[in-house]
Amino acid sequence: MLKVRDIRTFYGNIQALKGITLEIAEGEIITLIGGNGAGKSTTLMSICGVVPPRCGEIFFRGTPIHDMSPEKIVALGICQVPEGRRIFPGLTVKENLEMGAFLRRDAQGIKSDIDHVFDLFPILAQRRNQAGGTLSGGEQQMLAISRALMARPKLLLLDEPSLGLAPLIIQQIFEIIKKINTESKTTIFLVEQNANLALKVAHRGYVMENGLITMSDSAANLLGNEDVKKAYLGL
Repeated sequence: MLKVRDIRTFYGNIQALKGITLEIAEGEIITLIGGNGAGKSTTLMSICGVVPPRCGEIFFRGTPIHDMSPEKIVALGICQVPEGRRIFPGLTVKENLEMGAFLRRDAQGIKSDIDHVFDLFPILAQRRNQAGGTLSGGEQQMLAISRALMARPKLLLLDEPSLGLAPLIIQQIFEIIKKINTESKTTIFLVEQNANLALKVAHRGYVMENGLITMSDSAANLLGNEDVKKAYLGL
């Protein structure tokens, strides 16, 4: 579904990605783990066109997207839930969801999808007329995921969904991530510092250090890898 070939991404003169190559197959949950500043978020930003790579190639279902604008990439079927959630705090929950469907014109389908995300996250149904900025951190994360789902993505990019959340809420979020993958057949690329939890829901994983992919394997093998245990699992 997605092929990233030797991309190199810069912020000014600072090189963040130093030749990243990875692949994601249809229906997979893939996780990218690594420490702070490793380049994980930049990888997602490069895929979705916010910080385009200076060189290298990205293909989505055979279509080159490395030179595309972010809105065209969304229209193709890639949507990101950014780190820090970045909902619209002054808009209601329902208005945030409607913004996620901005590129769509199927009013009945939009209404149906709003009902669907309310089934996924019943608390959002209760808060539908409440301003997004008044929600708890966990509720805002649920809203950010739901807003992305309103674009009907084929590939969902999740950047640190567990950040700043209580353990019980994190568990709920990851259960929903698995449900989105299995029930909606949505492919998921998960960037996450909670490597233990990420590798438990993923099919495969990549390890990133200093702008480079240093390891890739099945999630089960990475969970059992001694180097991964020491560096990222606290074992």
